[in-house]
Amino acid sequence: MKDRVVISPTTRQEGHAELVMEVDDEGIVTKGMYFSITPVRGLEKMVLNKAPETAPVLCQRICGVCPIPHTLASAEAMDMALGIEIPKAAKLLRKAVAAAHGINSAAIHHFLVAPDVVPEDKFVDAVNSVSEVRKNVQYVVDMIAGEGIHPSDIRVGGMARNITPFTKERLIERMTALKPKLEAHVEFIKNCVAEAGLPADLGVVNQPLMAMDATYGTNDFDMDKFSEVLPEAWYDDPEIGKRGCSVIPLWEGTNVETGPRARMEKFSGFKDKGVVAQHVARADEMLKNYEACMEALDAIDPAAPANVSYDKRGTGELGFGVIEGPRGTDVHMAKVVEGKTQFYSAIVPTTWNIPTMGPATEGFHHELGPHVIRAYDPCLSCATHVMVVDDEDKSILKNEMVRI
Repeated sequence: MKDRVVISPTTRQEGHAELVMEVDDEGIVTKGMYFSITPVRGLEKMVLNKAPETAPVLCQRICGVCPIPHTLASAEAMDMALGIEIPKAAKLLRKAVAAAHGINSAAIHHFLVAPDVVPEDKFVDAVNSVSEVRKNVQYVVDMIAGEGIHPSDIRVGGMARNITPFTKERLIERMTALKPKLEAHVEFIKNCVAEAGLPADLGVVNQPLMAMDATYGTNDFDMDKFSEVLPEAWYDDPEIGKRGCSVIPLWEGTNVETGPRARMEKFSGFKDKGVVAQHVARADEMLKNYEACMEALDAIDPAAPANVSYDKRGTGELGFGVIEGPRGTDVHMAKVVEGKTQFYSAIVPTTWNIPTMGPATEGFHHELGPHVIRAYDPCLSCATHVMVVDDEDKSILKNEMVRI
C-alpha cells in the first residue's frame, strides 16, 4: 500500500517549496515531486514601459542571495537590446565580481549544509572557515560593484567607474593571502562530505547539462532550443501541478541539470554524480572561480574606460544576458523599443533544476528526501515573486521602487 509523505514548506532554502513523496510499505520512495509554492513573481512586469536602466536596479532584487548574477544578467540583456559593446575593462570588472560572488555563495551553501555533513566537534571550525572566505571575497565585490547586496556600480553600458591602481593592488594582495585559506576550506568541506555517510547513489540524475561557461564570459542563448510548460502539464498529478507556482523550462524538449556539478562535468571533466558529487563539485568550483577572479584583476587596466555612451532608443531586437550563477545558468531577456522596455523575462537557475527533483528522490528511504533538496541548492524566491496589493480595490499598498 502506498503512502504519501508531504514536507511543506521545506527548509533551508530561500522561498517556499513542497516535497511530495509516494512511499511503499518498506519506506522506499517510489515517486518524488518537488516544486515551488512561493507566489507568482511580478518583477518582469514592473520594468515594462520604463527606461532600460531601470531593469538592473529592480531585477537585482529578484533574490537577496544571488543579486550579483541577476544584476549582471539584466545589465547584459539590456546591453544587447541596446546594441552596446561594453569596454574590455568593464568585462574584466564584471568577471571579477561574478567569480568573487561565486566563491561567496558557495561558502554560504557550506554553512547551510554544515549540520548535515560537518561533525559537531568541527562545526565551529567550519563556521570560522566560511566567515574567513566570505569576508575576503565579499570585499572584492564591494570594492568593484559598490556593494554586495544591491550592486549599484554594475550599469547598462559597463560599470559606473574603473578601479584605481591602489584598489587593484589591494584586491590582488588580499586575494593572494586568501588562497591557502581557501584551499584548506575546500579540502575541509570535501573531507566532511566524504565522511558524512551519504549513499553514493543518492540524488543521481542523468539529464542533459545546462552550462554556457566554466565561470563567466559566454553570453549565448539559442531560443530555438528553449521552451516552457506549465506545472499542470509537467506533473502527472493534477493537484500537484495546480500548486506549482513556476513554469518548467525545457532545453531541446527536456529538463536539464544546471549548477556547479553540470559546469564541472562539461568544462573540467568531472564525472561523479549525485548529492555527494554536487557538494564536491561546488567546493572544487570555488578554486576555479578564484583563478578566474585573479586573472581578471591582473588584466584590468585602471586607466582604461569602464563604460560607454549609447543610444537609449533600443534596437527592437531581443537581448540576452546569460550568467553562470552559483546555482546554475541565469538567463534574462529584454527588448527595448523607443527608449522603453517592451518585453522582459528571467529564467532563473532554480526553475531549470526543480524538475530534476522527482527522479532524484526515487529509490531511497523517505527520511533522506531533504538531502536531495539541499544538494541542488534551490533558491525559490528567485523562481517566483509577487507584488502585494489591497484585497478590495487592488491598489498597491506600498511602493518604494527605485526611480531612475
